[in-house]
Amino acid sequence: MFFSAWVTLENEAGEEVTYRIVGADELNPKKHYISLDSPLARALLKKTFDDDVAIKNELKETRYTVVDINYGNR
Repeated sequence: MFFSAWVTLENEAGEEVTYRIVGADELNPKKHYISLDSPLARALLKKTFDDDVAIKNELKETRYTVVDINYGNR
């Protein structure tokens, strides 16, 4: 996946969340727009459908599976 993609992720509990990868000047958490520079967006770049992604911080690791990628309007 690349810049401007809508990506739907599923966590280990089966819950889904959708984000759009945008430039830093378009960041808007209420719209689920995440900056290209964020750890999650950087981990998602060049991933494809059904790939696994792990995001780690000092407290925990969160794992997701890519369940959908869309480049159109949501």
